[in-house]
Amino acid sequence: MNDVDPVRVADTRAHTGEGPLWHPEEERLYWVDIPAGRLYAHDPATGANDLVYETDGDPLGGYTIEADGALLLFTHGTVERYVPGTDGTETVLDVDAETRFNDVIADPEGRVFAGTMPSGDGLGDLYRIDPDGSTRVVVEGLDIPNGMGFSRGGETFYLTESEARSIYAFEYDRTTGSISNRRTFRETPENDGVPDGLTVDDADHVWSARWNGSRVVRYDPDGEPVETIALPARKVSSVTFAGPDYDDLYLTTALTDADRDTEGEGAGALFRVPDVGGGVPEFRSRIA
Repeated sequence: MNDVDPVRVADTRAHTGEGPLWHPEEERLYWVDIPAGRLYAHDPATGANDLVYETDGDPLGGYTIEADGALLLFTHGTVERYVPGTDGTETVLDVDAETRFNDVIADPEGRVFAGTMPSGDGLGDLYRIDPDGSTRVVVEGLDIPNGMGFSRGGETFYLTESEARSIYAFEYDRTTGSISNRRTFRETPENDGVPDGLTVDDADHVWSARWNGSRVVRYDPDGEPVETIALPARKVSSVTFAGPDYDDLYLTTALTDADRDTEGEGAGALFRVPDVGGGVPEFRSRIA
């Protein structure tokens, strides 16, 4: 157990805080409240927290940073381009997906992997969107596809299937974008929280947020836990590194429809763990 005390930097009481992502040019951290369709930004230099964009009622799932600094927002079957500081978005793609998008990630070549939520009629899928706008399902039948990441050498792609309590590792081909030979990197036990969002550090350790587990867990390249950071919130949803040197760890949490007596006094807030070290920039999409 790590004895650091996470700092609450935004007390948003988000229903489902998710998707923290550092924007290096703006030196701000973005994150979302999915069902509310809200995009927030935190400025570490001033401590300011701003609601920078809100949908017209659609949930806002994952997003990436484009090569030119715009944000690519994934809602329900729609991919939209948002330029920070403006009021609206431009639709880039319509994707034939039955449910809303959840976590997404850009790969080294600007493609985007995007998961969709299960519905009453079936499970979720993992899509790959190429820079030319073409889309394809690359993994079918996932019970909540969630956090994703890439090993530093680029040979491994990680994908979380939350309701299966599993983080998978695939062989990844940077040239084609294909993923293959799935194996289980880590399976979490019952009653120990559910794996959610993740990030990979410069030592190829995987940091996995634990929904209903009140913590984030760091796994070594063999899938063994080596460090844990506890938070005052049951539902820790995602994790990323941020700051000019990617030294700080940021974590989103969820309040859902419950109250803080049940979910923890920090539920729905954004947290920072300073001076953790070892983070690396996320890749940028090249779709729009």
